[in-house]
Amino acid sequence: AAAGLKAIVSSGPTHVGDAEARLDDAQIARRVQALVDRAGKHPATFAYYLRDEPGTGAFPGLGKWLAAYRAADPKARAYINLFPNYANEAQLGAPTYEQYVAQFVAVVKPPFISYDNYSLLDDGSLRDGYFQNLEAVRAAAVKNDLPFWNIVLSNAHFSYAEPSPAGFRFQAYTTLAYGGRGISYFTYFSPTTGNYRLAPIDQFGHKTPTWDMLRHVNLQLHKLAPTYLKLKSVNVFHHPDVPKGCSGLAGAKYIRQIGGGSFVAGEFEGPQGRPCVVVVNKDLRKSAACSLAFKDAGRVMHTNSYTGATHPWGGEDVFLAPGQGMLLSLEK
Repeated sequence: AAAGLKAIVSSGPTHVGDAEARLDDAQIARRVQALVDRAGKHPATFAYYLRDEPGTGAFPGLGKWLAAYRAADPKARAYINLFPNYANEAQLGAPTYEQYVAQFVAVVKPPFISYDNYSLLDDGSLRDGYFQNLEAVRAAAVKNDLPFWNIVLSNAHFSYAEPSPAGFRFQAYTTLAYGGRGISYFTYFSPTTGNYRLAPIDQFGHKTPTWDMLRHVNLQLHKLAPTYLKLKSVNVFHHPDVPKGCSGLAGAKYIRQIGGGSFVAGEFEGPQGRPCVVVVNKDLRKSAACSLAFKDAGRVMHTNSYTGATHPWGGEDVFLAPGQGMLLSLEK
C-alpha cells in the first residue's frame, strides 16, 4: 500500500483445489470470512485468489466460493485463471474451448475472464491458436458484458522463447487490440526448478534484463489507459494474412484500407461514437510503416504511448517496431 500497489491475496485455506471445491457452504463461508476479516479492509487488497486453470468439474464449487466472497464482502473480486485453448479435452472437461469458457461464465458467474496462452516458442515461431484464443475469450466477454484479462509470459521455460522487447510488445498490444482490460505477467520471480530463466527477478534475487523490458511495455499501457479505457471494442480484423477463424479487412467497421505490413487491428467506439483503432505489427522481427485510412472523412489522431497526449498522426509515428501497437482515432 505504501508503494501505491494492490495485491491479489492468496491463502492456503482458501486455495480452491478439488477437495476445497467439494466443501459444503458452511465450511466455505467460514474460511472465506476468516480471510476477509484479515484482509478485506486493507488498502492493498485488490482481489482474492481462488484457483489457476480449473476444468469444468471444479466450476460448481468455484461458483460457491465466489458467492461466499460476495456475501462476506460485496466489493470483493475473486481471481480465477482459465486454461489456454491448447489444453486437451480431459483438462478442459468440455468438448471445445468455446464451451469451456461458456460454462465458466454460466456456472461460476465471474467478475471477469482471465486466461493464459503462451505461444512464443524458442524456434521463433508463434504457436497455432494464439489469435483464436483471443477470439474465443473476447467473444465470451462481449456476449456477457465482462472484461477479460490475458497473462503475458515473462520468463522462458519448457520450449518457450526467452523474453524480448518485441515479445512483450506483441503479447500486450494484441491483447489491447482485442479489447482486453487486464494484463498479468507470469512470473515476476524465477522458479528454482527446470529450465526456468529470465523472469524479471532471477533465482538469486537479482534483476535481469527482462525487468526493464517489462517495465517499458507496462509504462506504455499506463500512458494509454486513460484514453483506452473509455473505448468499447466493436470489431477485430487481420490484414493481409488472416489466421483461421479470424476476420479480414472486408469485415472492418471503420477502416477502409491498411498497408505496409502484417497487422491485427482492433476497432473501438470512443466517446460520442468516435471511431478508434488499435493497430499492431504482428511481425516479431521487422518494423512496419503503416498506411491507414478510415471509411469516413476526418483527421487521424494518434494517442502517444510514451506521453499519453493525442495529436495528429503522421511523420515518423507511422512506424511500428516489431510487435508494437498504436492507438488511432478519427476526428471528424
